[in-house]
Amino acid sequence: MANFELLSELVQDAGGKILLLVMDGLGGLPRTPDGLTELETAHTPNMDALAKAGSTGLTIPVARGIAPGSGPAHLALFGYAPIEYKIGRGVLEATGIGIEVKPGDVAVRGNFCTVDANGLITDRRAGRIPTEEGAKRVELLKQIKIDGVDITVEAVQDYRFALLLRGEGLSGAIADTDPQATGVPTLPARATDPKAEYTAGIINQWLEQAREILKGHEPANMVTLRGFAEDPALPKYKDVYKLKAACVAVYPMYKGVSRLVGMDVIETDGHDSAADEFRRVAAIWNDYDFVFCHIKYTDSRGEDGNFDAKVKVIEEVDAALPILTALNPAVLIITGDHSTPAAYKAHSWHPVPTLLSAPKTHMPDRAQAYGERECMTGALGQFPAADLMPLALAHANRLAKYGA
Repeated sequence: MANFELLSELVQDAGGKILLLVMDGLGGLPRTPDGLTELETAHTPNMDALAKAGSTGLTIPVARGIAPGSGPAHLALFGYAPIEYKIGRGVLEATGIGIEVKPGDVAVRGNFCTVDANGLITDRRAGRIPTEEGAKRVELLKQIKIDGVDITVEAVQDYRFALLLRGEGLSGAIADTDPQATGVPTLPARATDPKAEYTAGIINQWLEQAREILKGHEPANMVTLRGFAEDPALPKYKDVYKLKAACVAVYPMYKGVSRLVGMDVIETDGHDSAADEFRRVAAIWNDYDFVFCHIKYTDSRGEDGNFDAKVKVIEEVDAALPILTALNPAVLIITGDHSTPAAYKAHSWHPVPTLLSAPKTHMPDRAQAYGERECMTGALGQFPAADLMPLALAHANRLAKYGA
């Protein structure tokens, strides 16, 4: 794991540029015992060439057997030990759309959902309504007022929104109201620490008003709340790594985690393709030492259980990859934050295929292609994802020798 105290002593201002390309939920599983994973199935000549020339391995986002959320998985990729540095989804969503989360605030991620006449959930994502429909419901929710607290509600994307509470005596120690199942009612807010009882009461008042306001607005006629969180006060990239860093991502949550570690967020269109994102990276490349580029739809198609669609996303990324390789980064890392096998339809604990290309310093291994089983025998081995940043800094010649 990255040791920030040690790195702060060794890191240097000068060195090569680093590019981190993350295909969310990249890791997969074969559909049959003798079959191939999504990455192994995809036609990826550009990634295969990089794997053949460079170093490969498998990263473990949190710990063996632990399926990570997107927040801790990305923190690990950024070098922050995810067990030590905890960050709630609500803060990621809020900061991702530019809401400032101050000390003492509580931020929450909201999902619109569909409930029947008995209040039972029939669709946890309200039919994945488009962003413009979600925004209309958010305008209704802005009517809610509760004494003693300032409330901010803003649309995020599709069926998602962010909720921020500001006032005295608030706490984020509250369990999710999403039961993670259909055929059951939404849950009330429940304090997981006595200090959060007051906040849970406010949230329950807000939920009751939301229920009344959203009646008749199917399919988004109720909400669930997840990831109650407060500002985690994370160390910043410029302080820890001496890097001027930027993020190019479409989804707000990934912009949020990037802002929290001190990256500049480059605004993108909500429907940018991989090629569009890569062109944005190219446009800012000369201004930054480190660029993180995020591809969302590998994860989305895995969660949908759509093996072929996930393969297609990977192939689209590979076809656009020459836009990035033409930048000649000193270090190019291609990986995922976690695995989302289509066969599993959820984040899983499986190690994530990882490729490191640093032409002046990498150790070529015997991998002939970029895929899970090729990476199993790669030069990098299996290692914690939080070790990627020290490796990237070393390969970019940004770390001094330790000791005499």
